[in-house]
Amino acid sequence: MTLSDSDLEFLVSTVADAGVNDIIPRFRNLSASDISEKTSVIDLVTEADILAEKRITAALLERFPKAHIVGEETYDADHSVIPALVEAPLAFVIDPIDGTFNYASGLPAFGTLLAVTIKGETVAGIIHDPVMGDTIVSVKGAGATLKRKNGSEAKVTAAKPVDLSQMVGVFSWGHSFEERRPVIAANMTKAKMALSLNCSAHEYWLVSSGKIHFIGHEKLMPWDHLAGVLTHQEAGGYTAKFDGTPYRPGDLSGGILSAPDKDSWKMIRREIVGL
Repeated sequence: MTLSDSDLEFLVSTVADAGVNDIIPRFRNLSASDISEKTSVIDLVTEADILAEKRITAALLERFPKAHIVGEETYDADHSVIPALVEAPLAFVIDPIDGTFNYASGLPAFGTLLAVTIKGETVAGIIHDPVMGDTIVSVKGAGATLKRKNGSEAKVTAAKPVDLSQMVGVFSWGHSFEERRPVIAANMTKAKMALSLNCSAHEYWLVSSGKIHFIGHEKLMPWDHLAGVLTHQEAGGYTAKFDGTPYRPGDLSGGILSAPDKDSWKMIRREIVGL
C-alpha cells in the first residue's frame, strides 16, 4: 500500500483537529482530577491525552478500517500492539500529546506525533504543534516539509556538521541507565549549549529543521521516535541506535542518537554517550 496526497492531507487534518478540539481548549484549564500519574510524577496522562487519542483513532479507523493502531494511552491495555508493528500491512502510531508533563504544567512545549508504518517500515511521519498550528510532514524518499497554519510551505533541512564545542544538543539522560546518567550529564558540557525539553516532538522538530545539532534518547517507545526519526533522515540528518543499527518499528531498547551526519554521530556517541 502507498499513501496518496489526499491521505497525507487527511492525516494532517486529523491531528490538527484533535489539537483544536481536545488539546488546546484544555491547556492551562485542567483540574487536578484531569491529571493522573502513570509510572512516576513526571510520567503523566491527562483527559486531553485520552480524548485526543480517541478522536484520532476513530478518524483513522473510519478511513482505514483494517489498520493496526498503536496509541501511547492504550498501550497499557495491550502490550502486544508494538511487536505487531513488524508485520502489520498498515499501522499508525500515535502520541496524542508528547510532552504531557509540560502540557499539564502549563508550558507550551508539547506536540502530537503520528507515524505510518507498512510491514515494519516507517513511510510517513507527522509532527504537529497544536499551539502554533504548524506541522512538519515527512514521506520516505520525498523529504520533509514544514506546513504552516497560514498555508505556506518550506522544506526543512538538518544542521551541517560543526565541532562539538559549537553544537547545541539535547540528551534525555534522565531516562538513561543509572550508571550512565552522570557520564552523559558531565559530557554534555563539551557542547556549546545543552537543552532539556522533555518533548520528543519539539526535539525532532528542532534537529530536523537545523536549529540544534543532535538529540539522544535511551528510552525507545515507538510513539516518541518513529515520526521524528523519519523526519530527521528525510531532512538530511543521520540517526541510528547506539550500536550503529537502524532504528525500526518494534525496537524498545538500545538507545538512539540523531546527528548531522555519520561522522558527527560517531563523535557524539564517543564524546557524549561514552561508548
